[in-house]
Amino acid sequence: MTDARALYHATIVEHDRHPHHEGPLPAATHAATADNPLCGDVVTLRFVLADGVIADAAFEGRGCALSRAAASMLATRAIGATPEQLRELAATFDRFLHADVPAEDLGELAVFEGVRAFKSRRACACLPFTAALAALDQ
Repeated sequence: MTDARALYHATIVEHDRHPHHEGPLPAATHAATADNPLCGDVVTLRFVLADGVIADAAFEGRGCALSRAAASMLATRAIGATPEQLRELAATFDRFLHADVPAEDLGELAVFEGVRAFKSRRACACLPFTAALAALDQ
């Protein structure tokens, strides 16, 4: 499927309409915002880092279904991960979208396969990862 329907897998639509871990995270120890001025997406990722592990995560964002769904899935995957594991996930997701490699260890994030055919939409799906990496680099 290489048309627009490939972009909006049912899981993406579900995460957009009913996102997980959306909202403020007052106890956050790390936070960063990333935006995509070409399409207007803005995503902020917040983490609570304790004892070398991401103990909690949340996002706030406005924009397209792709960026909101990716932020929802990313926040869910971040909880319980180490910063290095999250960096590895971000690199794997980037390779998956840009280099047409298999969806190794991506779990639910593999539903973004349809985005690979739309170069302009890859940035939407990657935006939450950009914010997450910036937050970890604080």
